[in-house]
Amino acid sequence: MIRQRKIELLAPAKNLECGIAAVDHGADAIYIGAPRFGARAAAGNSLEDIAELVRYAHVYNVRIYVTVNTILKDEELKDTEKMIWDLYRAGVDALIVQDMGLLELNLPPIPLHASTQMDNRTPQKVRFLAEAGFRQVVLARELSLVEIGNIHHACPDVPLEVFVHGALCVSYSGQCYVSQACFGRSANRGECAQFCRLAFDMVDADGKSIVRNKHLLSLKDLNQSEELEQLLDAGASSLKIEGRLKDVSYVKNVTAYRQKLDTVFKRRKEYIRASSGKVKLEFKPQLDKSFSRGFTNYFLFDRNKDIFSFDTPKSLGEEMGTVKEIRGNYLTVAGIKSFNNGDGVCFLDETGKLQGFRINRVENNKLFPQEMPRIKPRTILYRNFDQEFERLMSRKSAERKIAVILKLAENNRGFTLSLTDEDDHSASVVLEREKERARTPQEDNLRTQLGKLGNTPFEASDIVIDWSDNWFIPASMLAELRRKGIEKLLEVRRINYRQEIYKLPRTHHAFPVNELTYLGNVMNADAVSFYRNHGVQRIAPAYEKAPAEEAVLMFCKHCLRYSMGWCPSWHKVRSPYREPYYLVSSDNRRFRLEFDCKNCQMKVYAEK
Repeated sequence: MIRQRKIELLAPAKNLECGIAAVDHGADAIYIGAPRFGARAAAGNSLEDIAELVRYAHVYNVRIYVTVNTILKDEELKDTEKMIWDLYRAGVDALIVQDMGLLELNLPPIPLHASTQMDNRTPQKVRFLAEAGFRQVVLARELSLVEIGNIHHACPDVPLEVFVHGALCVSYSGQCYVSQACFGRSANRGECAQFCRLAFDMVDADGKSIVRNKHLLSLKDLNQSEELEQLLDAGASSLKIEGRLKDVSYVKNVTAYRQKLDTVFKRRKEYIRASSGKVKLEFKPQLDKSFSRGFTNYFLFDRNKDIFSFDTPKSLGEEMGTVKEIRGNYLTVAGIKSFNNGDGVCFLDETGKLQGFRINRVENNKLFPQEMPRIKPRTILYRNFDQEFERLMSRKSAERKIAVILKLAENNRGFTLSLTDEDDHSASVVLEREKERARTPQEDNLRTQLGKLGNTPFEASDIVIDWSDNWFIPASMLAELRRKGIEKLLEVRRINYRQEIYKLPRTHHAFPVNELTYLGNVMNADAVSFYRNHGVQRIAPAYEKAPAEEAVLMFCKHCLRYSMGWCPSWHKVRSPYREPYYLVSSDNRRFRLEFDCKNCQMKVYAEK
């Protein structure tokens, strides 16, 4: 017998609208920002909206996770505890957290997930978190398939959440302090200033210019849509889409990972979906039509050159073709894709800067821009705004239906309508009515009337008429019977929804290390207490509380020495420039680069 494992497609939601769209387009779970203390401070949501999303999602067995994944000041803990109780009462399924101080509070019996901000990249760390009571662990984005597999092999009972799509942080999550150091805005407090998307010059120890005005820390966006099966085989059970600041169009399009995942499930019966209902889309998903800086597998198959986006941190969109000729007020284009009136087009000019224009009119392969750009033949054109696609996305673009069997039978007092859905929930309603033979055959009409499930979450997979005679029921009574049956089935689904009740254990097992530097992100006394109870002897305060001298501000798997072709391990080519190298920002701040080849990392320091 095949041992089956539930697999979860986890979609982001900036707000209630995005959350409902994610449900409709196939998500098994959704993560959304709490009213406060989420790692995207600009993406907070009211308790009322979260409760409404919970009610909508639970009909489909879709779980709602709320992010409370910042580090907290002592004076914030009491408010956070109260908010968590409110979220629990609203029916939230789990919290995604970073601060270990939360485990010392009086929490309701709600499951906790370990945020990627905890820097989860070793079997030892994952095992510790599981034994501390975390029900799911979000792994670092930088891990390879082999590393994910090793963690799963060492911790086979721990659900592992991996990122499969969206923007990439260049520093290990939770280990980036440059925003705090430069702008007083902490990434660990939900206020990242996106330092890594800025342009820099790169110079050597003698001041010689290596690169000028490039976005040297800006990465492409993650896209593992073709690697889902390999991720499942490595041990991932939750596939996470990044994008809690993205709009509803992005959520609709990218949640269409559902289709690729369902294709895997058809072949691999050991993997099953974690929620209910079948999705019908009114559009063809295409990932490069939503915001993207170009796509990469990152380090899934080890180090490679295809991870960075030095020319621009902005969305390029889909490659469309190349410029053939420039004629007066129009361009001719060579390409196999067609443009639409109103499309937004961008290109990289001769200096590598991103430029763009809006199309006023299209005639075959001729583009008439609103304003003619300065552009040369053979320039590659990208479409970063598809007018027609966005028009589709602005309307209802999907429908999610739960299969239900309806059975209409006679009884001693009249008739019974029984409904059984795909999850084996059942409900019955009775129509008390004296039986009356019909003058014409009724079965086809009965099926038609009972099958009108309209705006309900259900779709009839079968309709059974179990009668001894050709009885007559007025259409209005049949409609009312159907309505009551659907209401009762919805009530049964909500009552039977299995919200996990989980009380955190009080543990004292040893943390993997006995000393924490500022990298431990310990912001409050309760976090200190937690780590002391787990064997940590020396605990430094968080960088946000007491900036450490000579602190590494970023720990990056992305390496500029590798990107330039001078890695001693991979290229065996000697650099013509003398180290150390520096990044120089537009306001002349300098950042020293250090290359830790033993750990295959690049470290970024601020120069005084």
